[in-house]
Amino acid sequence: MHDFSIQISSNLINRLTEDDEKLKKRTKKTKPRVPREPRQPQTKVDQKQIPDDSEKQNKTTGSGWPVPPPMFLPLNQPPYSATAELEAIQSVVKESENVVEKLRKQEDNMVQEVTQRAKDLHEKEFKIPEQKPMPCLVENNACMECYKENVKDVTKCAPLAQKYADCARRVRQLVKSSGK
Repeated sequence: MHDFSIQISSNLINRLTEDDEKLKKRTKKTKPRVPREPRQPQTKVDQKQIPDDSEKQNKTTGSGWPVPPPMFLPLNQPPYSATAELEAIQSVVKESENVVEKLRKQEDNMVQEVTQRAKDLHEKEFKIPEQKPMPCLVENNACMECYKENVKDVTKCAPLAQKYADCARRVRQLVKSSGK
């Protein structure tokens, strides 16, 4: 077998790449040819007919068109590297899966952190304030009980009222000194 090669000139490549610069010319439509009967050369009676190989190649199909010659491609073509392209795509997919996994982990961590911060804020903001014990509660209760028992003579409760007033004064002084 013969090895054939195809050469592409740089001029052809330039013409193909410069589609936008030049307007394409419309190709001229060819008129369909009507097949004609091939003329047989008239031979003289004295001459012998010599078989011609060109007659074998000019055989026509049923429609009258000549059969095209067989096309031979070069045998030494480099095989198309589909595996390299496939491996490149698989590596990109693998990298994408790794990135997605990292993003999911990061999202889970952020969700946990936000949930914890929300709980902390909720506890701080909506916590029922601790009730401070009312100062001088014992003295206040004793004074009120005395007033209830001695409605007609409230002067009997004067010592208890004095104790209650003294206690209130002490508490006010403590608040003022701790506030400064």
